[in-house]
Formats: sequence, structure tokens, C-alpha cells
Amino acid sequence: MFLITSLLFSMEKKSSKYIFLKFVFVLFHCLYNSCSVQCHGAAIKHIPADPPSPERTPEFRGKLQRVILSILLGGITGFGCAFLCACLVRCIFRYMKRIPILKGPVVFSPEISPKTLESAVANESQVLGSSPNGKYYMTLLDSGLTIAVKKLEPFETEAHQRKSVKRRIQRELEILASLRHRHLMSLRAYVCESYRLCLVYDYVPMGSLEDAMKRAKENELQLGWDARLRIAVGIIKGLQYLHFTLTPRTLHYNLKPSNVMLDADFEPRLGDCGLGKVMQGFNGRASGYNAPECIPNFSKYTEKSDIFSFGVILGVLLTGRDPSDPLFGIGEGSRGDMGMWFRAVLEAGDGREALDKSLLGEEMEEDEMLMAVRIAAVCLSDMPADRPSSDELVPMLTQLHSF
Repeated sequence: MFLITSLLFSMEKKSSKYIFLKFVFVLFHCLYNSCSVQCHGAAIKHIPADPPSPERTPEFRGKLQRVILSILLGGITGFGCAFLCACLVRCIFRYMKRIPILKGPVVFSPEISPKTLESAVANESQVLGSSPNGKYYMTLLDSGLTIAVKKLEPFETEAHQRKSVKRRIQRELEILASLRHRHLMSLRAYVCESYRLCLVYDYVPMGSLEDAMKRAKENELQLGWDARLRIAVGIIKGLQYLHFTLTPRTLHYNLKPSNVMLDADFEPRLGDCGLGKVMQGFNGRASGYNAPECIPNFSKYTEKSDIFSFGVILGVLLTGRDPSDPLFGIGEGSRGDMGMWFRAVLEAGDGREALDKSLLGEEMEEDEMLMAVRIAAVCLSDMPADRPSSDELVPMLTQLHSF
């Protein structure tokens, strides 16, 4: 009794060991009191006329102790067996509910045949672009359907974590395949090759926003303010769907121009939503599109981190320059350089100096662009609480123009 009481005082009250020992203590106390009452009643009822002999008293006490000890050990053994059985059943149910790892091509669209998908994915007929995470190319299926394939570089994980990481990636890919929105790329299929992933999307003719901005800079593509504002509005509407409409709420984690695809009407579609959360190194943490709170610790990523990335993209659309441009500061991809530069330009004037020279034209468009410069500066705030939400940004941008 003293030993159990000492253990109880030495443990935290919320621990499972404390609850178990407390149960044993209460059980022992009840059994002891019950036996004491019964034995005391029996002793009173059967008291002989003469006082009991000293020889029978130790024998009676020894039998009572053995009975109590047997009951106590039986209760502890039964409770322990029941606890172990409950744990075993729980483990079995968790194992049965675990998602199996799918092998080979996984197809979400009836228009794609799994038999022809593997050979088509291996045929890199026309490379559309490349990045540190992999390459993006177009290929043709036997059915005549043109698809776009994004082949990701191998991702490295510890040996004991490979299965769990693959299950998390598989779960995110299933969510990505279920997305249905005008400004989101729905995953049509994927092929898992040991440590490499090939993602299959619908082919969009204009390629990525990154490619479009490069061609516009080289005067190979006319990208006026109407088209750039249309792109910005489409991106923020896609984020609004992810942040406020979709259940459960989803974050992008890797928003940048190479993950924004453009159709023939310059309508943007966001790709690779959520993959940066589960694929180590996929998000490119050192890039100029990441929010300052995420660079030392990516676990702090929130919807306001997506807004910061959108602010950088809006800044690229306004200035025509990449965030690593020396104009925004020393060193490539310096944290927060574009945001500080925008704030400095606004303090010095109305923000006209921030605009791409090819965009300067009618006075009405300039007013819209100057307002967009202020919106970009707010999105690039260092503190997440100072940035607007995607739900607030949609009316702020759409009121600049009619969409």
C-alpha cells in the first residue's frame, strides 16, 4: 500500500501509468476493506466463549494475506491482459486502414490508358521548360491526346521513412487530382518510378508564366497590362479557392511563375498545389518567392506565406524583372529585397518608377498599375499579419478592371 501510494505521488496525473496505478490502488483498497469487514463479522459471529488461542491468530492472518494477494494479482493480470488486447486491436485496425502504396501508372482520367502512359512518359518529344526540380515537356498518347508531363528530380528520404513519405505524397496527389477549378491544374495521372515522379497534366499552349515573361522581355511576345492583370486576378482566385472554398483548406507551398501555366487567352492555372509540403527540397526554400518567416523554418508556412509569393509574382508582372534582379538588392534571391524596394519607391513618389517601361501608355491603365504597385507592396510585408488574405485581394484586384 505504501509503495503504490509513493509511486502515485511521484507520477504526473495525466500519464497512463498514473491512471493504471491509481486503478490498482483503488481496487486493492476496496478488496482489503471488503475482506476486513467480512472477516471481522465472521470473527464476531463465531467468537467462542474462550478467547482465541495465540496459535490460531497468525495462521488466520496468513490465510487472509494470501487471499488478498491472490485477488490483487488476479485483478492486475486481468487488467494488463485487457490493456494489451486493446492495444493489439488498435494496431490491427490502423494497419487495415493504412493506404496501400500504388505501383506503376496511376490514372485519374478515363481518356488516358495506363498501358500507353508509361511509354509516352518516357518519350520526351518536346521540352517546354526546366527548373531545379525537374523538366516539363509535351508528349502525344496513342489515342491522339496531347499531354504535358512534369518529371521531378529524385527525392531523398531516410530508409525508415520512405514508405510513410510515399503514402503522404500519394495522398497529396489524390487531392491534387480532385481539384476542379478554372484556375487550377487538375492532375490527370502520375507514374512513380522508385524515387522519381512523373506528373501528367492537360497541355496548355502558352507554357508557364516564367516562359511568357522571358519572351516578353526579349520582345518575342506582346504581354500588355490587360493580360498581366488577367493573370494576377486568375492566380489570386485560385488561391482563394484553395484557402477558403476547398475543404479541407489547402495551401500551395510552392507558388512561383514556373508553376503557373497559361492557356491561349492568358488565363492562369496553378500547378503542383501542396506538393512542397511533402517533398523535401521541392519547394526551393532559397528562392526569392518564399516568405521571410519560412526561410529558417518551413513549418511556419501559412496562407499568408502564399500571399507573399503572390506579391512577388505581382511584382514580376509590374516590373518585368525577376526577384533575383540586381535592381532589388545585392545577392540573388535575397530575402525581402523586392518588398523593401517597392516600399522605397512608394515613399519617394507615386510608384511610377516601379513599372515596366513597355507598360506605360494610357493614363487610365497607369492609374490601375499604380494601384497594383501599392497592393504588391502590402502583399510583400515582412509580417504575415500585415498581408491581406486572398479573400480580400480578389475584390481589390477585380475592381481595377472588369473580369
